[in-house]
Amino acid sequence: MVTTLIPESRLAELEGRIDVRFGDRSLLGIALVHASYLNENPETDAQSNERIEFLGDAVVDLAVGHALLDRAATATEGQLTAVRALVVRSETLARAAARLGLGEYLLLGKGERSHGGTERVSNLADAFEAVVGAIFLDQGYEAARKFVLRSLNRELTHALAVASPKDPKSLLQEVAQAAGWGAPSYRVVCSEGPDHMRRFTIEVVVRGQVAGTGEGARKVDAEREAASRALEALADTTRII
Repeated sequence: MVTTLIPESRLAELEGRIDVRFGDRSLLGIALVHASYLNENPETDAQSNERIEFLGDAVVDLAVGHALLDRAATATEGQLTAVRALVVRSETLARAAARLGLGEYLLLGKGERSHGGTERVSNLADAFEAVVGAIFLDQGYEAARKFVLRSLNRELTHALAVASPKDPKSLLQEVAQAAGWGAPSYRVVCSEGPDHMRRFTIEVVVRGQVAGTGEGARKVDAEREAASRALEALADTTRII
């Protein structure tokens, strides 16, 4: 029998806020227990949300990736990976959790709570993923997918708007800034040919390293190709996830 530390009335209240009714409400209870509470109360016969959050993290990635295949039919693999990275990063998940009011229901240790734990980005993001994991265990993938897309629709729509396949420069800038790397910079490697047949080769630098190279008859075309190559390279090495 799983010990539920959150009162049933609170769990029922949260079910209404997230618009999900659990068959096994104790799963939702587990999703709200932060490890700091158990650290301060080692005698408690319960588990934290860490394991269920691990599962929810994978479900969120899958649900968002699944949606992008339908909603971004012309995007490349690199662009899809970049958009997913924007949507599933901790800051984005924390915003969704805050809209749902998950911080109000988290069971935290006194120290963590006194230091603003109910509003901490990592706690909120982990709680969101844990709730997703709980829904998956209780009702399966389809219910979890619907919850993820309903909760993240605002961020998903914004990321897709930014990530137009026609403008990889904008997408790369969003990804780099979201990851805390600062804005990408572009530099001309060489310029060859007569004025009417000029050919530019341009590199894009991310985090102080060359992330992609492009060529074109105009600088802007070469920059766009360099940005596209950078997105593909970042996707291959999973450095933006």
